[in-house]
Amino acid sequence: MNQGGLIYEELSYKLRGILFQVHNELGRYRNEKQFCDAISQHLLEHGIMFEREKILDISFEGERRGRCRLDFMVEDKIIIEVKTVPYLSQADFNQCKRYLVSGGFKLCLLVNFRSESCIIRRVLNPNLIN
Repeated sequence: MNQGGLIYEELSYKLRGILFQVHNELGRYRNEKQFCDAISQHLLEHGIMFEREKILDISFEGERRGRCRLDFMVEDKIIIEVKTVPYLSQADFNQCKRYLVSGGFKLCLLVNFRSESCIIRRVLNPNLIN
């Protein structure tokens, strides 16, 4: 975190640029997998390390493996969750929080490509907020 309080400011700024670029290139009428393909290509071109469709480790005894599958885990720091829905719902934000808590991560970028403009929301791990 920098002095201004933003978590992973430089990396999240780069990621936001990539997400807006993908939206500008593809428009708003593609499916989630197509957007993810384009994001993957741009991350590779920028030399940013990532895992696509990463399955989180089991976070508590009795949990079945594969319950939490992230669209992207970027540099083992930031989750990117991709949506193509008319609007983001509370369930979408809760999904991000579930991933953050289960994996012990700090930041998720929740992105919706369906709108005229790319919508990106920063979601923080509620367990790490003071």
